[in-house]
Parts: sequence; structure tokens; C-alpha cells
Amino acid sequence: MIAPVLQWIAIHPVETAVIVLIVLLFLRSIRVANQYQRAVVFFLGAYNRTAGPGVYILLPFIEWQVMQDLRVVTHAMEQQETITRDNVPIKINAVIWRRIVNPAKAVIEVRDVGDAVLQIAVTALRKEIGRHSLDDVLREQDLISAALQKAMDEATEPWGVKVERVEMKNIEIPPTMQRAMAQEAEALREKRARIIKAEAELSAAEKLRDAASVVMQIPAALELRRMQMITEVGAEQNTMTIVMMPSEFVELARSLSNAAAKNG
Repeated sequence: MIAPVLQWIAIHPVETAVIVLIVLLFLRSIRVANQYQRAVVFFLGAYNRTAGPGVYILLPFIEWQVMQDLRVVTHAMEQQETITRDNVPIKINAVIWRRIVNPAKAVIEVRDVGDAVLQIAVTALRKEIGRHSLDDVLREQDLISAALQKAMDEATEPWGVKVERVEMKNIEIPPTMQRAMAQEAEALREKRARIIKAEAELSAAEKLRDAASVVMQIPAALELRRMQMITEVGAEQNTMTIVMMPSEFVELARSLSNAAAKNG
């Protein structure tokens, strides 16, 4: 079996070379793309098709490809210095999650998708922060991140890119502003403490008013309260208690003493 083949090759060297060349070109034209990859194929410089995933044919010498990864890519934005609406300079770090949804546009419409997305993120971040005060930036980070994601997604849509998420990772404010905010927080805490104390004093005054009303209606209650107070004071050690007695009691005690002296 091998001998006739070798004999034919020796007799027809040109035909053999052509056949070998065709087989090699066919093998070279077979390409494979993974599930998360797409091949943007150009035919003599013009966009032809998007191939993949799986096996596809790429014609040698007249077709070439640019592979695109469809998985989500994370970009860490460098620290950006921007100014809020109330003219406070702050520094912000952000993280961007994006993915390619149209491989052909990502190759044809923009040269470097990653760099383009980062530049859009920088401009969108500065615009959005400029619309908010410092308090809003610190308090409403989720809303600002959602607004950034929406603005970036609209800007990158013509490039076949979908911005999935934007998160502000760190917000740095000037030291002078930090001290001012700490003083403001301390003043607010002191204000709340004074309000609570005033409310407690008001409640105590209302209770005393109610007690005075009861005493005015029942005079004996005043004497009972006085005796209770004397008992409480006398329970303390190393104390001297001075009891103020009504003049009627003093006159009564004097009369009883005189009567006892006469009888004696």
C-alpha cells in the first residue's frame, strides 16, 4: 500500500506538493473560539462576520481576525481630584465593571476599549460630583454611583460596551474639612444632649406641678411628705437634722410643761 503511494509521489512531484499545500492551508484555516470569545473577521480589510464560539473557518491570507473577550472586565480608576458643588476639593477612587456586548463595534468604532471607558469614567465622575454638595456625596454614594453607571453606559453604547456597575471605593476630603465636620458633629451631639436635658426638666416640672395640685387638695399630704423627708435625711450617717416645728406645736408643748410644773 505504501509502495504505490511513494511511487505516485515520485512520478507526480508537482501534484503532490499542491495537495500537501492545500491540506496545510485547510488545517491552518480551522480556528476555535472559546464560549466567552468572539472573532471579528475581516475579508481583505472589510468587516465580514463575527465568528464563534466553537469551530469556524478563516481563509488564509485574505481573511484575518481580532479576538474579543465577552467576560466582565474590572477597571480600577486612579484617584481623581474634583470639586463639589459647594467648592470643596475631594479625591475619589472608583471601580468600573464593563463587558463587550457587540464585538464588531468594539473593534471598528474604538481603538482601545479599556482606555476609552476609563476616560469616559473620569469625565462622567467629575461632572456628576460637580452637581452635588459634599454632604450629598458622602450620604448618597449609591445614587451617585447609579447616575455614573447610567451616564457611562449611554456614552459607551456606540462602542458595543455595556457598563455593568460603578462603585466609589474611597472618598478623601481635606484635613481642614474633616476638623470642621468633627466640630459640627460635636455641636450636634451637644445640641441633642441639651434638648434631652431640657425635656427631662420639663417633665420633672410637670410632675411637680401635679404633686403640688394634690398637696393643695389634701393638706395632710404635705405633713406626710415632710415626715418622709425627715426619715430619709435621718438615715444618712454624720448628718445633723434641724426640724422646723409650727408655732402651734411650740405653744402646746409650753402649756403642757407649765401645767405639769403646777401640779407638781
